[in-house]
Amino acid sequence: MEIIETKLKGVVVIKPRVFEDARGYFFESYNKKAFQNAGLNMEFVQDNQSLSQRGVLRGLHFQAPPFAQGKLVRVIKGSVFDVAVDIRKESPTYGQWFGAELTEANKWMMYIPEGFAHGFVTLENDTIFSYKCTNFYHKDSEDCLLWNDADIGINWNIEDPLLSEKDIQGKNLKGFVSPF
Repeated sequence: MEIIETKLKGVVVIKPRVFEDARGYFFESYNKKAFQNAGLNMEFVQDNQSLSQRGVLRGLHFQAPPFAQGKLVRVIKGSVFDVAVDIRKESPTYGQWFGAELTEANKWMMYIPEGFAHGFVTLENDTIFSYKCTNFYHKDSEDCLLWNDADIGINWNIEDPLLSEKDIQGKNLKGFVSPF
């Protein structure tokens, strides 16, 4: 497994070792000992999965403390452009974002710790997205930043995504009081 640090401290891209032969492939999508040896000491309590068509954008979501979640995300089928936004008040990278293309073919994963908003846009139909969470879902603690906030400036490479009502109503970074 290769761990790639990003410009956002704590957000990492994980490239698993993939073993391929004529039968197909095998890789460990999670191994607690290997993650701990790489300095990733988290415990997961919930797994989630979504199916989305091309052009669906989900995000930028987070849960406030004490129900904040770290997320280990990956694509099972299809592809996404996955994004983390730093919302830690004291961070030198507050309001900055990092994005990576996660695909069925590259099998990359991304770990987004607590203190970050997270979102993704699907690049193919029938994309299956999976993520492990370090805390349980808590509806009253969920919140959302606006996906197209100019102050964040994410280049999603999409003009008219399919959005939920919650994502349409996301908050702007300007005036946002971070709970982190």
